[in-house]
Amino acid sequence: MHKIVTIGEILVEIVATERGDGFRQATPLIGPFPSGAPAIFIDQAGKLGQPCAIISRVGGDDFGTVNLERLKGDGVDISGIEVDPLATTGSAFVRYRPDGSRAFVFNIRDSACGKITLDSRATRLVSECGHIHVMGSSLYAPSVVDSILEAIRIVKAGAGTVSFDPNLRPEILESPGMREALLTVLAETDVFLPSGEELFLFTEARTESEAVAELLATGVKAVVVKRGAEGASYFDASTSLTLPSFSVEEIDPTGAGDCFGATFVTFWLNGASPREALEFATASGARAVMHFGPMEGASTRAELEIFLTEQKA
Repeated sequence: MHKIVTIGEILVEIVATERGDGFRQATPLIGPFPSGAPAIFIDQAGKLGQPCAIISRVGGDDFGTVNLERLKGDGVDISGIEVDPLATTGSAFVRYRPDGSRAFVFNIRDSACGKITLDSRATRLVSECGHIHVMGSSLYAPSVVDSILEAIRIVKAGAGTVSFDPNLRPEILESPGMREALLTVLAETDVFLPSGEELFLFTEARTESEAVAELLATGVKAVVVKRGAEGASYFDASTSLTLPSFSVEEIDPTGAGDCFGATFVTFWLNGASPREALEFATASGARAVMHFGPMEGASTRAELEIFLTEQKA
């Protein structure tokens, strides 16, 4: 099996229990929940039994321990996570607005994971991997960008593959060098996993079909468009298919796209057909929104099979 590696933020998420716009007044909170887009992605891959690892940094604090225990317990190789006793683990304070959108206060760049580097131990770990998954949200600091680009070079030199989820947040989109880094990663991408309008971030096209054609012409092998409650679509040079979402009660959508992506990439790497990979990924995303907390809805393959059987009954 191809071992998957990802590089980027590990943090805790602390969530307001009442809806509103931001944190300018005191509000009740719940958490900490283990989080961070690449961490959620790799946790879901681990739960599927996929060999996988993450390179990151946490502080020598309870927030770091919460993440390390969750990732290790779900089968993730955590040997690439450095624990800095003098640093603080990253955090994200989240409040849902009345319309369902979210307001964030992040501490990432100035936390332990703001200083990720590809040292000799991490380099050896990358060399063991045949696939790297990149989250756009992880391109938040120069040292992290450099580490991701070097890891891509190592994986590609070994005939490995790259998946890329833009996963952009307005709070980090204007980080120095962010746009240039996104374009550099896209140029090496085999599987591109945008959500909705992210499909048009890197194209001149005005329609979905034109945007997909433009991306495939650059060398991207497959484009998977996540549409949330409206399902998902898959495109490659010879295949185009769309599957609907599943009707479930949404409790918390945070992390659903990361679980979707991890499930699709895991099945794709292991030879599943586009339809099977997309179906299991859509089920994974649906199950994720049924649980409160970013990693709480990550699924095993058995759980996904049961879910799909029940949905088809």
